[in-house]
Amino acid sequence: MSLSHAPGPIVVTGATGKQGGATARRLLELGRPVRALVRDITAPAAVALAAAGARLVPGDLDAPAGLAPALDGAAAVFAIPPVTLDTDREVARGRALIDAASAAGVEQMVLSTVASSSTRTQSARGKALIERYLHDHIRLATVLRPVRFMTNYLGTGAAGFEGIVHGVHRHLFAPHEPMQVIALEDIADFAALAFADPARFAGRTLELAGDDPTPVEAAAAISEATGVEVRYEQLTEAEAVALGPMVEQTLRRWRTGERWHADIEALRVIHPGLRTFAGWLAESGAAALRAFLAPAGGEQSIDKN
Repeated sequence: MSLSHAPGPIVVTGATGKQGGATARRLLELGRPVRALVRDITAPAAVALAAAGARLVPGDLDAPAGLAPALDGAAAVFAIPPVTLDTDREVARGRALIDAASAAGVEQMVLSTVASSSTRTQSARGKALIERYLHDHIRLATVLRPVRFMTNYLGTGAAGFEGIVHGVHRHLFAPHEPMQVIALEDIADFAALAFADPARFAGRTLELAGDDPTPVEAAAAISEATGVEVRYEQLTEAEAVALGPMVEQTLRRWRTGERWHADIEALRVIHPGLRTFAGWLAESGAAALRAFLAPAGGEQSIDKN
């Protein structure tokens, strides 16, 4: 992959998180200058990015007046709306970044939000408003909508929901129904592809997934790859309700037939190296899971944002 682009660095927001970190590292590997927008330049993840070659720039989307230095002279932006349960705050943050980028003359932005359910309409209200605002204000705008991350197995969460606890993976999904997943590295690859060919990806929205094993198949694949026995257990409705309104709403949508709908085969045409779940395990996932599932690591909790 080569990067054909306007001169100047790419500003990466959420650079100390999962998607932003993966994207910043991928762009650096491709020789592209990266400015990592971070709230704390002394945080370990920020220090690691600086060691990899990124330029750290302090900034906070809740203080948009301070974004101008980060965006001055930038060629493009990779943006992730910070996670919050306050929709109005989420939208304000997204619009503030888009306004600041537009004011700085930035013409390209790749925005990563979240997969929609069953239709092409973004089902998350705050993210839908940010996506629309992006297309209205940035000439070369691309939206990525990733499904559940493969790395989400590397976590515990409340009541063992999402990750693996004591050899059990618990989630909302039906045990024997396909469940779309995506590797973080592939989100980064799609972002890099968009930055490499802005005109090709301008105006596009890509629902992203790399594979769709059933939860039972995924647990079996983890067991085989790591040598640690893992089984799947579906949450009950009462357990889902107890985990909060977002989980309960997801369960209700799933029960009415809504599903993630990324066209994996079409995505593989765009990105032939798109990782399967087995491929992710072989590349990095199994080693990370073995370390996590070891007695000293089994109770660790890793932020999924």
